[in-house]
Amino acid sequence: MNQQLNSIDAARLAVASLTAAGVRHVVVAPGSRSAPMAYALAEAEAAGAVRLHVRIDERVGGFTALGLALGSQAPVAVLTTSGTAVGELLPAVMEANHAAVPLVVLSADRPAELRGSGANQTTNQIDLYGVHVRCALDVPAGTDPSPFVARALAEARGASGPRGPVQLNLAFRDPLIPGPAAALDPAAALVSAAPDPAAALLSAAPDPAAASLSGGAVHDGGPVVPAERVLPRRTQPTPTSQARTVVVAGHGAGELAAVVAQHLRLPLLAEPSSNARFGPNAVAQYRLLLEHLGADIERVVVFGRPTLSRPVAALLSRTDVAQALYLPGPVAWFEEGRRREEIITTLDDLLQFAGTGEPGWLERWQVAGTHADAAVRSLLAERRALNGLHVADAVWEHTDGNLVLGSSNPIRDADLIASPGWHPLEVYANRGLAGIDGTLSTAAGVALATGIPTRLLVGDLTFLHDAGGLLLGPGEEEADLQIVVLNDSGGGIFGLLEHGAEENLERHRGVVERLFGTPHAADLGALARGYCVRHTLVDSAPALEAALEPAIEGRSIIEVRADRAGLRALHTSIKASVSRVV
Repeated sequence: MNQQLNSIDAARLAVASLTAAGVRHVVVAPGSRSAPMAYALAEAEAAGAVRLHVRIDERVGGFTALGLALGSQAPVAVLTTSGTAVGELLPAVMEANHAAVPLVVLSADRPAELRGSGANQTTNQIDLYGVHVRCALDVPAGTDPSPFVARALAEARGASGPRGPVQLNLAFRDPLIPGPAAALDPAAALVSAAPDPAAALLSAAPDPAAASLSGGAVHDGGPVVPAERVLPRRTQPTPTSQARTVVVAGHGAGELAAVVAQHLRLPLLAEPSSNARFGPNAVAQYRLLLEHLGADIERVVVFGRPTLSRPVAALLSRTDVAQALYLPGPVAWFEEGRRREEIITTLDDLLQFAGTGEPGWLERWQVAGTHADAAVRSLLAERRALNGLHVADAVWEHTDGNLVLGSSNPIRDADLIASPGWHPLEVYANRGLAGIDGTLSTAAGVALATGIPTRLLVGDLTFLHDAGGLLLGPGEEEADLQIVVLNDSGGGIFGLLEHGAEENLERHRGVVERLFGTPHAADLGALARGYCVRHTLVDSAPALEAALEPAIEGRSIIEVRADRAGLRALHTSIKASVSRVV
């Protein structure tokens, strides 16, 4: 009976299974072979079972789906036609793999009899993503796809390990459009809105990895949640010792890291996308202070995945420091046996390992942090020309909705300057593989899924890399998204690495500027106008403050012009200033 299914009926069954399993967003890239799914999805959208987002560029579509999954904390599908379109999704799939995001790839394909025959737009799409998907299922043409969809969604949700991306390769035979007897009918999709008991059980089950999708629980920038309200009494054993322990909160740590640090009176070294960078224990300039206080550290407790700074990486490589990594559930960002920390899965054991801070330990970090913060801000106040630290500070302080931080310098600038006295609603970042690709599309997906005004901070190269993500067709839902672009005409981060050292520049200045600095003369204002997005150019701190003040409605771009020539000298001065006061 399954062999008698025509392509439209098979697609309807696939869509019904997807929506019954909780998929509420699908990003659609246009194509012919995927037409049966497109028609079936249109029916489902008309029935109110799913929301469609059309993107003509599959790479943009993949990252939009990634952002939708981050924002909704649920599986999101992306549909493509066959051929190179499927390959365009690879960057988003790779990020989803390492960040444990349930991205569902729906790749349309030719039927088996056309594969390998030289048929147009036909290649081997099966297992195209290799190790980067939790499963890749080939659904033969004419077959009921429902069991394949059920298995794929279970794997995406973490049935056999961490959450992550999956591929459903759906083969369709001609005809690819509804016939007269199978015209589009929204009622045909109503079955997809019916609750699925298995899906309900899955969604109701506690999932310790769910917070890792966005980086943790929501915090409004107010006082830290008292530890006794978060840690049940039975999980609060008296630690067996006092120690000079620090809590490192990497990407996805969640607010539990801040609660534990406060409960045990320990310094908190929290990255911006940890969503734990708040409260009295958080030390903003921790990466500069490690040079001065790091030698006294005896133990380290790690939440989430630290990715941003070499001083933290150096701390975690020390063999004289006892280290524990808190993992209440499976994660996707490292392979078993490849981390040197002790893996701890329960809060009881974690508290016992950490111990309480010895008298004066937390206060040393707090005092040093206060002096370091004052030194950094005093130095920045002397600089009239805007730089990345000015911009990151202003963006952090003015964001009470969601904040998305781009890779490279923007997230590191926030890591150096963002005050723990304020926290955006939720901070997102693509730290799975920390690429600059797809960042605008990811942020748009976050904003669309949450329905919350969202601000994105990126550099000019990150912006240009995903400029196609600004393209929207008529009638497509527009996100409330403000994009702040620090435009220093190139890759400023390389000037802070060994490439930008004076001794290297003396020998290779032209090579470094061309191959790493990658300067450009792109007119971002003209590009914005071409995509019908509002654009504002600012060149002073008061102008930036004024541009950030209004509520975020629709899409807009704030461009901040800067000069990266003095960036290395600025950071050298900051380090020297902190050393003097500490």
